Amino acid sequence: MDDEQIIDDIGGLVEEERALRDASLRQGGLDAAQQARLTELEIRLDQCWDLLRRRRAASEFGADPDTAQVQPADEVEGYES
Repeated sequence: MDDEQIIDDIGGLVEEERALRDASLRQGGLDAAQQARLTELEIRLDQCWDLLRRRRAASEFGADPDTAQVQPADEVEGYES
């Protein structure tokens, strides 16, 4: 997967996230399935952004960006801002 594919994935995930958030506003909340999907989207977005940062860092320091791997959700979600 290259940077453009990751960016495209991020775009699709963001669209779906926005749709769910809009639905939440219209409906006064989300049902359990929608809430679970929103949580999945948030985690997947964090993983995609992390992978993109890892790939760009690898390129910047002369390493092969294709060696960057998607990190487990619990690791990515444990990062502090």
